[in-house]
Amino acid sequence: MSDLPFTRTEIVSLVVRLTLVSAVTFWSIKWLLNQVDPTSKSKKKARKVAEEQLRRLGPHNNQVVPVATLTDYEMMIAAHLVNPNDIKVSWRDIAGLSGLIDELRETVILPIQRRDLFLDSHLTSPPKGVLLHGPPGCGKTLIAKATAREAGTYFINLDLSILTDKWYGESQKLAAAVFTLAVKLQPCIIFIDEIDSFLRARNSNDHEATAMMKAQFMSLWDGLITDPNCTVIIMGATNRPQDLDRAILRRMPATFHVSMPDVAQREQIIRLILDNEPIADDVDIEVIAKSTNGFSGSDLRELCRNAAVYRIRDFLREEIQQINSQAAREKNSPEEERFQEALRPITMEDLKYSFSKMRESKIQCGSLNISQRIDLD
Repeated sequence: MSDLPFTRTEIVSLVVRLTLVSAVTFWSIKWLLNQVDPTSKSKKKARKVAEEQLRRLGPHNNQVVPVATLTDYEMMIAAHLVNPNDIKVSWRDIAGLSGLIDELRETVILPIQRRDLFLDSHLTSPPKGVLLHGPPGCGKTLIAKATAREAGTYFINLDLSILTDKWYGESQKLAAAVFTLAVKLQPCIIFIDEIDSFLRARNSNDHEATAMMKAQFMSLWDGLITDPNCTVIIMGATNRPQDLDRAILRRMPATFHVSMPDVAQREQIIRLILDNEPIADDVDIEVIAKSTNGFSGSDLRELCRNAAVYRIRDFLREEIQQINSQAAREKNSPEEERFQEALRPITMEDLKYSFSKMRESKIQCGSLNISQRIDLD
């Protein structure tokens, strides 16, 4: 008995069944792989954050970022893009570093914003790396924040924790995604705070994964496969430049030393901090600046903050005494009005007391030499 040929209906039915089986198999395998992938949840979360951040940033220089073309690893890096509108620090909020700020503008920001002025020579191209180094609390991070706000370019605040992954090969893929994303977003600035913790000098004791990640990072930064015309700048900040690898220092030709402020710089910083604060007539900022030798900008801000807290402490003590008295209970004035009327301005005595406490604390911690102890008259 001979086999009968397939009818048209049977052929169509067979094709439909094969198509359905193939589709179900494909989506089942894809779902299974996603469930097995240990980084799937973090990638989905990063993609959602990155899409929202790119939407808020909008196009730069009439350039629209094709989100659909970004890989999962690039989306994880894009989640760390900084929106300049979210940064409240500008150049006006940094005192005592006007010379360094002008040099940073001319060296880094101007070649990006006015590329037409620097096209006639390869020597005038922006540097591939910028290093801010100096003692803690002197304004390195503030300069980076102000740069992100003023540059008008994409700015990636690279969190080094996302580059370290327990799964083999993931760290290298994330390190490569940093540069592939930056090239797609160029001009782009990548900021690495405490860069010495990641790109310190290599030695034989380095873990294999860490050594491979460092090597790939440097290769993509400025290696044989790096496009010399791409405008990607890596900006790093560190307190320990001597710990950086020599190959990293070579890739960061623009170095800026943010030193401890001198007397004139301390006076500018204190004036800026107390600019919008109520201060008494007896406050002598020049005397405070001369007496705070060895204090960083962060220390001066903490000194003024403590002095401002003392007046609130005194007001609360007086208020408790008034509440305990019969006269205070009979008052009918609102609490906010009494607060505004009773709160005194910052006095020189507040600043002296704050200075003495901070000075003794810094001496005990070893961050201030005894020879730098200068009493306020």
